[in-house]
Amino acid sequence: MSISVQNLTKTYGNQQAIDQLTFEIGKGQVVGFLGPNGAGKSTTMKILTCFMPQTEGTAQVAGFDTLTQSIEVRREIGYLPEHNPLYLDMYVKEYLAFIADIFKVKNKQKRIATCIDMTGLGLEQRKKIGQLSKGYRQRVGLAQALIHNPSVLILDEPTSGLDPNQVAEIRNLIKTLGSEKTVMLSTHQLTEVEAICDRAIIINHGKIVADKPTLELKNNADENSIIDVVFSAEIAKNLIEKLPGVLSVEGTNNTFSITAKKDANIQAAVWDLAVKNNLSIVSLGQRTSSLEAIFKTLTSDANNS
Repeated sequence: MSISVQNLTKTYGNQQAIDQLTFEIGKGQVVGFLGPNGAGKSTTMKILTCFMPQTEGTAQVAGFDTLTQSIEVRREIGYLPEHNPLYLDMYVKEYLAFIADIFKVKNKQKRIATCIDMTGLGLEQRKKIGQLSKGYRQRVGLAQALIHNPSVLILDEPTSGLDPNQVAEIRNLIKTLGSEKTVMLSTHQLTEVEAICDRAIIINHGKIVADKPTLELKNNADENSIIDVVFSAEIAKNLIEKLPGVLSVEGTNNTFSITAKKDANIQAAVWDLAVKNNLSIVSLGQRTSSLEAIFKTLTSDANNS
């Protein structure tokens, strides 16, 4: 396995950031690593990339242990952190050459040219990084993660700051890279996971709450019903949350999106609620469930309390 994590735990004082995480990712997989803010995603990635040690458990990358063989692990990993650290006074090609020298890359100029081409930096390669837009700085970060041709890529919000056309290009690149490398991708864009990931690992409060192929998760999401409703006047949100079978409610005042179990007959329950509160319904519609729906259900405080 390219990534193997067993009972991984990290504690900061009295706070447990991650709790007994266990998962494996093989070569040729693009895996989405998901969770709300504070779930433990960044902590896990920092352990895998040897930026910090775990409190308990083991983590291996390409067969090397992150605690005892950190140099070997770093050689095998290309890492793009969420806050992409760059030397703004360096030129793009100069910076990539600097990173290539750190990794002792052979045929350095050829590899730099390849990474510039892959990440679409051709027109910007002779500029200083500080002159680039946020989107192109993100491309530079991705290029440096690829420069030593690592077997494992760990990418934290790789399309942050990119325009829609750039997002499509980088997604296609990640998908192509995933055919020969292991890619672990953290993102808040669930459409991105649906588009390029074979599998999704979802964590909440430091624990894994789902680890399944993306298609299977979407099929599970389809077991829920989502309706959008607009009442004729304001109604308390907690009244809707108390309806039988309701999993989550979003919205305020008179407009809500309700996720419920498919067998809950939620539309009839909403009509009854309106009648009891002397309201009429302006609109009521059902929509197709998605990965977003299952993510909200799995990471809601009610579901994990």
